Amino acid sequence: MPHHPSTVVCVVLAAGAGSRFRGDRHKLLVDIDGEPLVVRAVAHALEAGVGDVVVVSGATDVPIDPSDARWAGRVSVMANERWAEGQASSLRAGVAVADAVGADAVVVGLGDQPGVTSAAWRAVATAPADQPVVVASYDGRRGPHPVRLHRSVWPMLSDTGDDGARTLMRDHPTLVHEVPCPGTAADIDTLEDVQRWRSS
Repeated sequence: MPHHPSTVVCVVLAAGAGSRFRGDRHKLLVDIDGEPLVVRAVAHALEAGVGDVVVVSGATDVPIDPSDARWAGRVSVMANERWAEGQASSLRAGVAVADAVGADAVVVGLGDQPGVTSAAWRAVATAPADQPVVVASYDGRRGPHPVRLHRSVWPMLSDTGDDGARTLMRDHPTLVHEVPCPGTAADIDTLEDVQRWRSS
């Protein structure tokens, strides 16, 4: 991916199978407010204006063309061949990209959370730099996304499983700083979730 003079890389995790979703397509491709769910998530990360965006795909191709003018050379897509091993492998893949371009931190979000706004991405990314782990909270409750992970904690991330950064935050609570954010961390897992979002 291109390297810009930014210390942050935004990582959108979009590799899972979405096995609870019973629609006629992968949940990340379902229309949410006029565009595929994953495209909305990536757009919010990019609109935050805090760094380049890498989308980690896996079970399905994501409809993101990095050459499209909309993404302005700031978005790349990488396939995680180990996606079936769980979210930890996708997070590691995103962190590896950030490490390769010399970023100081990653800000991680999910491709299935349409209510995570660009303001939330920005608030987490721009929190005080002396906080190793910064996570969004909504209405007083921890997100857990987006979450900013300084490179000093990258070696502490799980290599396996579906917990992503949650294990790190649970095992090292003194490293974690919460930032109040607008929006919601509700995700889309089922057709009922889609219907609730569309009717809200």
